[in-house]
Amino acid sequence: MIRSVSIIGAGTMGGGIALTTIKAGLQTCVIDLSPEALARLDQRLDRHFAREIEKGRMDEGQMRAARNCLTVSGDLAAVAGSDVAREVMIATNTSCLLVSEIGTVLDDPGRLLGLHYFAPAEACPTVEVISTPATREPVRSQALDFLTRTGKSPLPCKDSPGFALNRFLCPYCNEAVRIMDEGLATPAQIDAVARDLFDVPAGPFQVMNLTKPAIMLHAMQGLERLGENYRPAAGLLKIGREGTGWRIDEDPRALPDVTRRIIAGRLTDALCRPAMEALAEGVASAEDMDRGAREALRLGRTPIAILDGMSAAERERTRTAGRA
Repeated sequence: MIRSVSIIGAGTMGGGIALTTIKAGLQTCVIDLSPEALARLDQRLDRHFAREIEKGRMDEGQMRAARNCLTVSGDLAAVAGSDVAREVMIATNTSCLLVSEIGTVLDDPGRLLGLHYFAPAEACPTVEVISTPATREPVRSQALDFLTRTGKSPLPCKDSPGFALNRFLCPYCNEAVRIMDEGLATPAQIDAVARDLFDVPAGPFQVMNLTKPAIMLHAMQGLERLGENYRPAAGLLKIGREGTGWRIDEDPRALPDVTRRIIAGRLTDALCRPAMEALAEGVASAEDMDRGAREALRLGRTPIAILDGMSAAERERTRTAGRA
């Protein structure tokens, strides 16, 4: 049983994961070579616990107990004291790199797997559990127990580009940029169509601004090996390389109905086609993909639900949409 954890990196995801482990009572060491990053983590924890106490979800004693589970270090040698680090399990939080390719630098890739958390890691329940052909079953079982103990909902999936959820989320966001590139609509107009169409609180451009377009570009470049439909849009290449974000107007002009229908069709195809491919490849089960889409991506209408409502002819059209 895992009792102590080392987390390398005190940034957005590392800090969020640390919050889940210390609140579960696991001794946690966060390691970062930047003293500034560790200081920001300390401030983040102060804000988080203050909100938890204010909302009545935690009392002062529970806060102190959680805080006492955390140590920080600027020395990578600190991992030696953890259960999740040479003879024990290593987990990567990568969202787009193949776990098996990361494992090529290890003497024993059998102790490696992917645990892909979604932001905000302290709040989102879904964690993709990515096993490679080399991952030993006891390592996988240990990871599943660890996630359950820290209040997470495991989503088992194969080591495939994009894993289960980014396999369709990233092409959907990329198609939104293509629509913008073609001058059909602005980011705000496209987001409005997406919110209504998929019953989701944030459209693709808002999602990219939250997660950073540079990260979305990196993810799409990882997916590009799957074919032309996964090639990054020109606008994403530009904004991602600049490291900037999308301008989203607060009150966009209403689109003509015919334009809305075109955009809705293209976004639906971009969401559902990769989901169909992932299901055919056995990347994850339909039930798990649907649950992850609802929990992690907050889609009210998921690609699985949309596909379930399609006729055979509609599925075939979606499968071949966008192909040369």
